[in-house]
Amino acid sequence: MTGASELKNELHGALEALLFVSDEPVSASILAKMLERDKLEIDAALVSLAKRFEEEERGIQLREVAGGWRLYSHPAYHEIIEEFILSWDTRSLSQAALEALAVIAYHQPATRGVVNGIRGVNSDGVITSLIEKGLVREMGRDSGPGNAILYGTTNTFLEKFGLKDLKELPPLEEFAPDEQSKAFIRERLSAREPSPDDLDQSNS
Repeated sequence: MTGASELKNELHGALEALLFVSDEPVSASILAKMLERDKLEIDAALVSLAKRFEEEERGIQLREVAGGWRLYSHPAYHEIIEEFILSWDTRSLSQAALEALAVIAYHQPATRGVVNGIRGVNSDGVITSLIEKGLVREMGRDSGPGNAILYGTTNTFLEKFGLKDLKELPPLEEFAPDEQSKAFIRERLSAREPSPDDLDQSNS
């Protein structure tokens, strides 16, 4: 007869295989449907598998991000696999894009005027690029004069930065990939809040 331990290992193996071939977070509900198991059983198995990876000091981690579960390489090995890592991270962003994304992430919902005011330069093209990359989305309209578009981050942003939700946004000094970017973003975000004139120019 198949023992409980073997059944657990079999379920862990199936989950690991499904998550390995997925390029985005997969919810427990979808995994339960695929494996024809109860969602509560899958929830417990995912937590157990994540703990197992941690206890065995594996080279990968199982993390819950953006409403689903996904496999990530262990941070301890990021340096040695830097050139081969498959996930897209902050180094794929220009400094201008990183600055604008930081403003939106930490001040959302934010208008273009807010981003322009904090950065000190026109950010329209950069914001458009972030939208095209799926990191930023429109969240409605500001109630002030001009009804400027409000922008916020997306689930893709959470996924790419390995965050479960916005409450897990790291301290600002951990957001940028190098010291120069850290200093620049910290300076800009600690600058004055945008004036009404900034907001009025958000749709210009």
